[in-house]
Amino acid sequence: MQLLHTILGLYKPAGLLSLSISTPKTTMTTSTLSTFLLLALLFHSTNAAVFTIRNNCPYTVWAGAVPGGGQQLNSGQVWTLNVPAGTKQARIWPRTGCNFDGSGRGRCQTGDCNGLLQCQNFGQPPNTLAEYALNQFNNLDFFDISVIDGFNVPLAFNPTSGGCRGISCTADINGQCPSQLRAPGGCNNPCTVYKTDQYCCNSGNCGPTDLSRFFKTRCPDAYSYPKDDPTSTFTCPGGTNYNVVFCP
Repeated sequence: MQLLHTILGLYKPAGLLSLSISTPKTTMTTSTLSTFLLLALLFHSTNAAVFTIRNNCPYTVWAGAVPGGGQQLNSGQVWTLNVPAGTKQARIWPRTGCNFDGSGRGRCQTGDCNGLLQCQNFGQPPNTLAEYALNQFNNLDFFDISVIDGFNVPLAFNPTSGGCRGISCTADINGQCPSQLRAPGGCNNPCTVYKTDQYCCNSGNCGPTDLSRFFKTRCPDAYSYPKDDPTSTFTCPGGTNYNVVFCP
């Protein structure tokens, strides 16, 4: 109840509690207006999502997020993001081997976003992706793990409510990476290396390949090539909160 009073107080200008807004047919008091604003605020909060990003790796990971920016996470540290309802084409990813100066400029070995600590654009391959779109068709959240930009750090993407199952990609992809896909600090997806229709890198009809199956057999929840939708897209009711865990 105290919280409600506090929120209502934000919308009650001092000395105007008895003010009314009149029209020939209606009278709206400040109290009524405050209640309306409160309900609107609570509705928005209910439909927003909280993303808790945890680094369980034994090494430092620099999380990147669009929207959200970026954050250095030492082993065991947590970063919390509040993401507005309706956000789409969003992603969270781990960056490794980073070095930034006091102004937040530098470089990462994997997942680099134009040399910035606070990412404004998506990261460079290879990097494991947690992707999502909130409150979309039928007010559902859509989420997935993608290795279409390659793999650098094991990752889990878990709803914390809504009765939805979590997904993960935790195999030793880097250690088992085919020689033609190996990259410093990670494992490239075939599209990063070859950029051909054979691997669905462009529009057109295509299917899984031996290289995409390398990822799919080890991480069956994850997008392994661009047309891997049927087995790789998951949903949860709008308003669900999520945990993204590096090295789960």
